[in-house]
Amino acid sequence: QVRLVESGGGLVQAGGSLRLSCAASGIAFSIDSMGWYRQAPGNERELVAVITSRGSTNYADSVKGRFTVSRDNAKKMVYLQMNSLKPEDTGVYYCNADYRPIGGPTLALAWGQGTLVTVSS
Repeated sequence: QVRLVESGGGLVQAGGSLRLSCAASGIAFSIDSMGWYRQAPGNERELVAVITSRGSTNYADSVKGRFTVSRDNAKKMVYLQMNSLKPEDTGVYYCNADYRPIGGPTLALAWGQGTLVTVSS
């Protein structure tokens, strides 16, 4: 019952920057971890970055030092600041959230529809 909507993708030159946003909506839930995945045509979806409810972060080795994930718990949003972009960063970026319905211990998973990031040489 949690809906995620991404925004901020686009076309940029190598070395440029983009900031992706993801908004979560719904009722009677709390969010644990939120993160970003990406998928290029013909490739499998891969983890880019994740952030816990307390702010602990983890990144794929390929983006460390260039990408920064952050969140606003009050607004139930997560962001991905992408700097020094490379052509190999091209792909559809998906927002992800691990959440728990209020009143139960069950962990559920939500995915957004994705936003396209294209980095030209």
